[in-house]
Amino acid sequence: MALDIYVGSLTRYYLKDWETAGARTSREMGVPYQVIRHESKPDDDAVTDPAVVKEAVLGWRRSLEAGLRQHLTEGLLWNEEPDTPYFTDRPSWEGYAGLVLLAAHTERPEFSRPERAMSEWDKDDAYQAVISPDFKSRFSLLYEVEIWLPCRFSFKFKAPDVAGAKVWFGSSLVLLDELRRLNEETYRVSSDGLLEGKFEGADKADEFNKSARFGLEMFLRLAQLSVEHQLPMKLDY
Repeated sequence: MALDIYVGSLTRYYLKDWETAGARTSREMGVPYQVIRHESKPDDDAVTDPAVVKEAVLGWRRSLEAGLRQHLTEGLLWNEEPDTPYFTDRPSWEGYAGLVLLAAHTERPEFSRPERAMSEWDKDDAYQAVISPDFKSRFSLLYEVEIWLPCRFSFKFKAPDVAGAKVWFGSSLVLLDELRRLNEETYRVSSDGLLEGKFEGADKADEFNKSARFGLEMFLRLAQLSVEHQLPMKLDY
């Protein structure tokens, strides 16, 4: 199961009017490609009318905003047109795990960093330490969150997404702040070239530092796009 990052309207996402990084590469190479996801409904039952999907997303957003109203200084607003631009890339599970563990070990340096890239992070001692309810994290939006909304609020929360699955949400503006802080404390990746997205990649044969830097670079790029274009950012797997 591959991991992609999607930045775009949720209407477009649920219409499936977008390509994963793997699908795009296969199309450009003329190679057949099939995306398989765990979903409750078969494709034959999927709603394909953009107006219907957009209204469902807007209704979900209104409900979410109503539930959070007392905690928000601004409303939840972003472009939900089905033809908005979108951006995707594939960090690989090793790149994502590298980023998560880079943040955890930066916060808890008393634990030894992994030597090699890995695709799992939940059993790591530093990770377990930073997700403890008693720990005040500086990089909390890098842990557990699956959807980042392009609105500024300082907390993360768990709620149903548009499809009804309960996931963690955060702010992509705050995420970008945290990523920049993590970058300053670690690799100091230059902003030059980030938006081109030409990174080295990561797999399980790599050293940890390579996978962590790759994950950091990719998330920095896509968080910047989320903020600049005022579009949600979402993990897809």
